[in-house]
Amino acid sequence: MSDAEFTLSEAEWRERLSEDAYRVLREQGTEPRFSGDHVDRSDDGVYRCVGCGTDLFTSETKYDSHCGWPSFYAAEESNIELRRDLSHGMDRTEVVCATCGGHLGHVFDDGPQPSGKRYCINSVVLDFDPEADEE
Repeated sequence: MSDAEFTLSEAEWRERLSEDAYRVLREQGTEPRFSGDHVDRSDDGVYRCVGCGTDLFTSETKYDSHCGWPSFYAAEESNIELRRDLSHGMDRTEVVCATCGGHLGHVFDDGPQPSGKRYCINSVVLDFDPEADEE
């Protein structure tokens, strides 16, 4: 499903999301380092988009990068989009939910093997489901 198929008005987004989640997911904000619920989470399960429920990451790919945000070395590739982000005088790669178009974080090339990637994702845009089957 593309973001064109999952559209809500700004009022509906504000009703659906917490103020912090709205600021990050809809306004490309960033939560403070080490402030999120999922930074130190080590339970088995699936991380989903807080805006639309799309599966994004599994606990199998989560690792401690010591950067202050949940980090993953792989994503559910068909459920994310990567976009060039030139904001704040930097050249980065933004990670966006492919379903709702929400900002999740950024991906960097300084992660562990096997991918060498570090998906640095804001906790506030993730719902964690410990009951979900990881594949």
